[in-house]
Amino acid sequence: MPRVEIKGTSIFYTGELAGDRPVLLFLHGAGGSHRHWLYQVTGLKPGAAALAPDLPGHALSGGEPAAEIAAYREFLRAFCSALGLENFFLAGHSMGGAIALDYALHYGGSLRGLILAGSGARLRVAPPLLEACRAGEMPPGLIEFAYGPAASADLLTKARREMEGVPPQTYYADFTACNSFDCMEQLEEVKLPVLLICGEADRLTPLKYSRFLAEKLPRAQLVEVKGAGHMVMLEAPRQVNRAIASFVEKCGGS
Repeated sequence: MPRVEIKGTSIFYTGELAGDRPVLLFLHGAGGSHRHWLYQVTGLKPGAAALAPDLPGHALSGGEPAAEIAAYREFLRAFCSALGLENFFLAGHSMGGAIALDYALHYGGSLRGLILAGSGARLRVAPPLLEACRAGEMPPGLIEFAYGPAASADLLTKARREMEGVPPQTYYADFTACNSFDCMEQLEEVKLPVLLICGEADRLTPLKYSRFLAEKLPRAQLVEVKGAGHMVMLEAPRQVNRAIASFVEKCGGS
């Protein structure tokens, strides 16, 4: 299993770099892991080299989760430096999208483009959800709320099993980071091409979030996925992969 040491912390990632193929780096959302992007890491071969790390304090990575998007941004900078990544596409889901946007605002010169799935320029978290996680509990029904009506029972079972393995403290740190994130007034500074992907049935980061991004980002295009919820890349992987592959090609990445 590939690992890299970042400031004394062992970080896991999946995927590999090979040849001169365009590189895509995928970031998971709050309480998530590299597994949320496995359909993309494997499905975008051989046209691209895709990587997906576990953020610090998540899944197979060491360290502690962060309570600020800026801390994850700086981790990402160190991760990219350790792997020698430059001129690559950065993709993020939900909180991962916030990290990607923040990274583009600070280090956009190293990127070829952004891919934001189920994300937003501001990610407020409902106070009851924050309080429950702070108290060491996870609200019932969160999994069903995160997926669209067409999600299979098997997908929901796997999601529930994964969530049960994540400490509430990890969710609390991540949700705290999301809750304080706001780059609504800076979007016009992002000059990169941006692909926005959002499920039409997303109830955590509703479609209006992505439409706002599409309106404010100078070079954005939006793909709306019918029937999919917040976990769009797991619910509709083929459609998501087609959109990503087309975007990379349009950016001159193939």
